[in-house]
Amino acid sequence: MQDFVKNTGEIWRCGNLYRTARYAGTDVGSYQDSYIVNVCAHPGITQEGLSRLIFVHKSNVARQLGLLEEKGFITRSTDPADKRNTLVYPTQKAFGALEAIRRVSEEWQALLLEGLTDGEREAVKKYSAIIAANARRIIEKDDGRGDSAK
Repeated sequence: MQDFVKNTGEIWRCGNLYRTARYAGTDVGSYQDSYIVNVCAHPGITQEGLSRLIFVHKSNVARQLGLLEEKGFITRSTDPADKRNTLVYPTQKAFGALEAIRRVSEEWQALLLEGLTDGEREAVKKYSAIIAANARRIIEKDDGRGDSAK
């Protein structure tokens, strides 16, 4: 089964290269697209909430949001109800980038599934959803420490 993990990592890395090439001229990086999509879907989300939503360490979220803020994709403000929280909002530029992000994502998915029958595509969808749910369950159970097997 080690091949599964290796293949998953390879697909992810190839996807980053594909998206980076397709985003040329948009000011969006392949590591930033999921931030834009999720901030647009959840305006006013906290940085910590975004970290939990996309399964990225809080320090990486802060760094990527800083870059997105510099590029004009998001704004951040202190939560008036809880000064410890930073709220994240999309700008019009972020909403404008959504079309390109979705188009590139759909292209990549279509290319990956090329040559598969409809039934095989449904199986990929079904099994990848189960595997993703297992991964989320593991991380949520041990709070991301990776020690659930102890």
